[in-house]
Amino acid sequence: MTHLSSSAAGTRRPLTADGSVELAVLVRSGLEESRHLGAGVVVGPDGAVLRSVGDVGASIYPRSCLKPLQALTVLRAGVELQGPQAVLSTASHAGTSAHLEVVEAMLARGDHHEHDLLCPADWPGDRRSARLLDEPRRAAMNCSGKHAAFLLACDAQGWDTATYTAIDHPLQAAVRETVAEFTSEVIDHAGTDGCGAPVFATTVTGLARAVARVAGSAGDVRDDRDPDAGHLVRSVLADAWAIDGPGRDNTVTIDELGVFAKLGAEGVMVMGTTGGVGVAVKVLDGNVRAGTLVALHLLVEQGVVEQAAADRVTSATLEKVLGGGVPVGSLRLGEGLTGTRA
Repeated sequence: MTHLSSSAAGTRRPLTADGSVELAVLVRSGLEESRHLGAGVVVGPDGAVLRSVGDVGASIYPRSCLKPLQALTVLRAGVELQGPQAVLSTASHAGTSAHLEVVEAMLARGDHHEHDLLCPADWPGDRRSARLLDEPRRAAMNCSGKHAAFLLACDAQGWDTATYTAIDHPLQAAVRETVAEFTSEVIDHAGTDGCGAPVFATTVTGLARAVARVAGSAGDVRDDRDPDAGHLVRSVLADAWAIDGPGRDNTVTIDELGVFAKLGAEGVMVMGTTGGVGVAVKVLDGNVRAGTLVALHLLVEQGVVEQAAADRVTSATLEKVLGGGVPVGSLRLGEGLTGTRA
């Protein structure tokens, strides 16, 4: 495998404040309290940029927005994943008992045990589920489904299961190739994600093109539809609870709109339609609360999501601005998207 830089990213440039626009503003009691800067882009089925704000040629870590491409690599390795197991392979799950049951079933397929997962132990993201555990578990970590799928890929290909997160492991070489294929970019920089697996840097635009092809593979518009990607997206649309959790942003977006949605740490969000339109958003300060609002706005602008439907999602998922337990403000779009200051 070609050496990848794990320090300075060569000629790549990171997203900066100068390369960002105001995406969202939090208002409390009539005063603008916080601003979220960043960049976002929408691409069409042919990969052409339909709308961009900020420096969308800047390089970012997709974080968990890379999971669809990691899951696709697992499917291409010959692993058959159906229903919720397919969804857990691309999930950042809430750690409910239903999620843990799926992860445990995936482990059992290869006669693996929880300690074979190379992700760290963690508490479930779902507070109610966290109260049911006496200590953190690897299976409760939000990436455990991806790691269970990684183990199955190693089984299918005869690869070492004890080192599957190493950058020079054959599985990660295959993931890199998938990322390069779907982003149409040279992948020359890798970091370590929170779960311990490599995370490959892409541009904001490259990430949008990747999710557009993945999601579009479940439709009939794109000529480059990938059957495994189509299967993955159809599985997510059928069992959206598994990719996130009941009442959580991605699950609500998918169930309400039929749009593939995936959140990543440090303020990354991707959405894609089965018609082949993809959007990627990076919030510079790393806060995740603006991602759904901004990504849906960009899709509404292109006419692929109705405003009323987007409003239903944001009403159900946006972080509440409370004072004494009652609403005293809101999170709204910034002037970098609207062109006007409220």
